[in-house]
Amino acid sequence: MQSTVPRPRRRNRLQARAAAAALVLLALLGTSPSVVAADTFAWPQGQQAAVSLGYDDALDSQLDIAIPALDRHGFKATFFLVMANKPVAARLADWRAAATNGHELGNHTLFHQCSRSAPGHDWVEPQRDLDTTTAQQMKDQVLLANTMLNAIDGKTVRTMALPCNESTAQGQDYLPLVADAFAGIRIGGRAVTADVAHMNPSAVTVITTDGLSGKDMIKLVKEARRQHGLVSFTFHGVGGDYLTTSAEAHEELLDYLARHRDVYWVDTFVNIMTHVRQQQAAANKTPGAP
Repeated sequence: MQSTVPRPRRRNRLQARAAAAALVLLALLGTSPSVVAADTFAWPQGQQAAVSLGYDDALDSQLDIAIPALDRHGFKATFFLVMANKPVAARLADWRAAATNGHELGNHTLFHQCSRSAPGHDWVEPQRDLDTTTAQQMKDQVLLANTMLNAIDGKTVRTMALPCNESTAQGQDYLPLVADAFAGIRIGGRAVTADVAHMNPSAVTVITTDGLSGKDMIKLVKEARRQHGLVSFTFHGVGGDYLTTSAEAHEELLDYLARHRDVYWVDTFVNIMTHVRQQQAAANKTPGAP
């Protein structure tokens, strides 16, 4: 499903000419743009790609299966909580413990509003219909969710994942109203971001993992290494719940990453986006992190 994020500004004529000249030079040198990005953008400790493991909706299987697996391998991930979902209130101590242990609690809104009119969205409850919610209401709710998350983990720098990869509320895009409150926002689309040096941290594409095997996910990780880029996964249920990724596939991915720690930087989405913003700011490409 397409997200209605703001389009990048069009280059002026001088920028366009410079870009064309750069491409000609790359062709003469036999060098691809992704290689240039790799030369100018550095991941920590010389690692060759970054891996963002995200888990949406605040589900029991994430606490029971995913987090213990992550902890066994020493990896930190991001859990995007829907604040109204039952496992948040019912297992608040577990979420707080996960945050204390270094995992990130991200914002997935209060009520997970999605467009009920979108194909296949009959499951959207009328009171949680993005079509009948205003952009200003979404802004207020998203910022309130940040306050609630702060009460759980004490953090002030945070990231967000768009429910259903949608941001149009009653015909208006609410994403620009909240973007400044986040170090990064996940919008869906594809797994690998190649040109990290020029990416928009407020529009990071990710792939949902249900239906993918461990080998499928490892293939995407290897592609990120080839591109010197970022691969972003979105899990829902792990070994249970819905949109389920099997516990075996999840473990296969983690085991591969653990055996290649020198190659892949696995960290929370907020840490990865903070690093990206710092690198971009140092290169005078974009402002630094909020």
